[in-house]
Amino acid sequence: MHHLDVPETSPTHPARATAFIRRDRLAREAEEAQRLAPAATRSADSRGRARPEPPDEYRTAFERDRDRILHSKAFRRLMHKTQVFINPDGDHYLTRLTHTLQVNQIGRALAAALSLNEPLAAAIALGHDVGHSPFGHTGEEALSPYFPDREWHHAAQSVRIWEVLEDLNLTWEVRDGIRAHSWKIDPPPATQEAYCIRFADRIAYLTHDALDAQRAGILTEDDFPAAVRERFGTPGRMWVGEMIDAVTDYSLKTGAVRMDPETLAVMNELREFMFERVYLAPAHRAHQVEAIDVIRRLVDYHLVHPEDIPASYRDNDADRVTQVADYVAGMTDRFALSTHERIFGTPGMSDPAL
Repeated sequence: MHHLDVPETSPTHPARATAFIRRDRLAREAEEAQRLAPAATRSADSRGRARPEPPDEYRTAFERDRDRILHSKAFRRLMHKTQVFINPDGDHYLTRLTHTLQVNQIGRALAAALSLNEPLAAAIALGHDVGHSPFGHTGEEALSPYFPDREWHHAAQSVRIWEVLEDLNLTWEVRDGIRAHSWKIDPPPATQEAYCIRFADRIAYLTHDALDAQRAGILTEDDFPAAVRERFGTPGRMWVGEMIDAVTDYSLKTGAVRMDPETLAVMNELREFMFERVYLAPAHRAHQVEAIDVIRRLVDYHLVHPEDIPASYRDNDADRVTQVADYVAGMTDRFALSTHERIFGTPGMSDPAL
């Protein structure tokens, strides 16, 4: 049949046959080699996985990691984990999931502006916070006493989830970025993409926690330090834009992902202000203490009754304390409260809403 006799609706019509261009993994890796900045991490140069795998036909190694994290159970649980405000009365407060999505957006924006590897930045961002316990950062204070030889930290727990509890066999670069996404972790991350997520995490939580504090009536716009209002403007997207631009501009000048010292000083002033007025404020601290009590009661119970830990969430090679901490830290807020009420017959918190 002559091609002119083929209906245009047919998939074999010449116009349709040339409508797309195949872009497989090899093409994407070639694009990375040509397009990305010298400081970028190329997927073809990855240190690899703990267990070698055949490469994907279409996706690069970092794209594959990003997708595995998105489809994981640990990622889904983030939607029911607290960011700062515990079980707040309102639909627009941040959860750990929405925080993670914002970190992903900011991290990718930084990576794109600096011609770094966006899929690597996205994978680190999406996987960085799955180790958080219920009720936000209270988990570190609640669980650390059970580990006298070290501090229990959500970043290390995130890595443990991806390596042991829900082993996704992620690349070394993604696991390293998750390990060191927090500024307090040493040694620092090995990739510039991971530094993008360090900044993205801080930009995201300072901005959205400030907005949540305003929604809760704890702060007004005029409460923020004058230097913060002068440098960043109105809380919200203006803050995000100013901080992204500050990192982008200074990184282009210095050759490493950094923020200029003047803006960094203002950001640190904002962070200190948020700790004083929000994170460690007496009213919020009272709810944190209740949350810590819930976590510790659940840990103590399961240390005595380890048989109640589901086999699907148990690392049989670990000691009992680690097994229990894995289970309790993996709980969502509502599951922790319902489990507490089932075991002890009383609500875990008197009034968790702020």
